[in-house]
Amino acid sequence: MLGAVGNKLPFTHMEALFFPSEKIERKILLILKILRDSSGPIGARLIARRMYETGVKLSERAVRYHLKLMDERGLTRLAGRRDGRLISRKGIEELDNAMVRDKLGLAISRIEILAFRTTFDPVLREGLVPVNISLIPRERFRKALSIMRPAFDAGLAVSNLVAVAPSGGRLGDVTVPEGMMGLATVCSIIINGVLLKKGVPMDSKFGGILQVRDRKPLRFVELIYYSGSSLDPSEAFIRAKMTSVGKVVETGEGKILSNFREVPALCRTLLQNTLSSLNEAGIGGVLSVGEVSEPICQIPVDVNKVGVILLGGLNPVCCVQEAGIEVENRAMSSVMEYKKLVRFSELKNAGL
Repeated sequence: MLGAVGNKLPFTHMEALFFPSEKIERKILLILKILRDSSGPIGARLIARRMYETGVKLSERAVRYHLKLMDERGLTRLAGRRDGRLISRKGIEELDNAMVRDKLGLAISRIEILAFRTTFDPVLREGLVPVNISLIPRERFRKALSIMRPAFDAGLAVSNLVAVAPSGGRLGDVTVPEGMMGLATVCSIIINGVLLKKGVPMDSKFGGILQVRDRKPLRFVELIYYSGSSLDPSEAFIRAKMTSVGKVVETGEGKILSNFREVPALCRTLLQNTLSSLNEAGIGGVLSVGEVSEPICQIPVDVNKVGVILLGGLNPVCCVQEAGIEVENRAMSSVMEYKKLVRFSELKNAGL
């Protein structure tokens, strides 16, 4: 007997389990991500709340239904009736491998989403700021801070403003795992976000490795286009050990993380004014602004556009990786309130 809609049979529980629709699959992947980022087991109520924070509205009852399906698929496991769920090893694999189509262009999508979520006002000095999250082994954290300090002092970060959280604490949407310390650094997307609120479109082209000579930007030697990458370029370059930020600090020559953007030529004055306001609020990150339609750091620029070279927000963390301390980086990760950030130099006074 045919179902109520056309010739399609009604969807049974078993079909939903083994052949989930694309819409259901997206919700399952989001739940898996929330569980993976959690420091311990969490229940349906908290999962529903965190889904709502990302713009997905799902009732607590509906979350329980999805969790039941995920238990049956082996993606999650019950840690106790009151303790909630944990993601399984199979669930982590599913999250890493799922929906290849969604991963295409993921980097550019994350830039656009974070720019939209940015509400920072450099004049009022309040609002949400996009951040990168770095997870560092707790026992190596103080050493890592001392290694990063020269890079911050040399101005190789987007901002000297940071945030720190211990295991179980939260930095934006990210919960710091057991045995780790979390460090939030300001992401260069803040410039996209502030300009967006002023009606200025900023075209994010690629992230790359920029060669520095005599402490001045020379040329890009490696690049990854955001529109064709599922990984943030900075994460990929750090993992491949392609930077020499520490050498740049010491000698003025080496390779650092950098990003290339374009803005319409008509917006050049507004861009300069915005950058000045950001600098007064303790946020910089701009290495160079080019001339109209002229190449910058040997990169051609579209007609009636201006090229902009930005520092990568994870440059100080590169020094830690270069020193042999493993760091888990989540670039373009989340947003945080500006007022929750502190100057890097103040961490020493706090005993860190």
